Amino acid sequence: MSNISKTLRALKEQGKKALVTFITAGDPDLDTSEKIVHTLIESGVDLIELGFPFSDPMADGPTIQFASERALESGTTLRGILDMVTRVRQHSNVPIILMGYFNPVFCYGPELFARDASAAGVDGLLLVDLPPEEADELHPLLKQAGIDLITLLAPTTGAQRSAQLAAAGEGFLYYVSMTGVTGSKQVDATAIAAAVSELKAQSPVPVAVGFGVSTPADAAAVAGIADAVVVGSALVKLIAEKSASPDLLDAVGIFARALKKAI
Repeated sequence: MSNISKTLRALKEQGKKALVTFITAGDPDLDTSEKIVHTLIESGVDLIELGFPFSDPMADGPTIQFASERALESGTTLRGILDMVTRVRQHSNVPIILMGYFNPVFCYGPELFARDASAAGVDGLLLVDLPPEEADELHPLLKQAGIDLITLLAPTTGAQRSAQLAAAGEGFLYYVSMTGVTGSKQVDATAIAAAVSELKAQSPVPVAVGFGVSTPADAAAVAGIADAVVVGSALVKLIAEKSASPDLLDAVGIFARALKKAI
């Protein structure tokens, strides 16, 4: 059983929902990102998503697009992010998922990436532009390395395809709460309740909901229907606003604790 599965199962047995937070690694720089990760873990976050920057983040809205630009400008590389994960692993076993686009992984080399990511302590990978049908070059390598390939589903995913993807889920299913890019709208938990319930019935792994979760109230609403709540753009925006401030880590901790308390 993977580290992600163990963590989510333990939370479920305790009657708790999981809080998953996303940050863009390298925004504003890798050293600060590493400190933010430790702050999130200390504040009760259950799983960490690290976005690796890409020059054409088509699924992301302006908040994460600009974060990717800042990370690339600061010299962030996929190798540098893996080195950061290695250092984090010296202090914590909280599951870490890398999230991004296939191009950087392809350029790194799928076999080398799977090996290095596993050695660093990465638990999962989510590639927003790699359909399962096109993952044969990478998926077997990840399975061999013990890394879960997380599946994305959206409201536009057909019923038959949703059932197929759900049945093959690893780690957790990531249900995108709306059409459009990250950070573009506010989540409506009532509108997606039926879809999430159906996915939970079809899936052998927990269902997480993200996109549009920006406040503790949003997180509480989503926690009422899903196994895990993903918060991304709101945290990335906070980091951007506070990046030059000495109270950046305090602000991140306060926000994370409020989210965790709400769910």
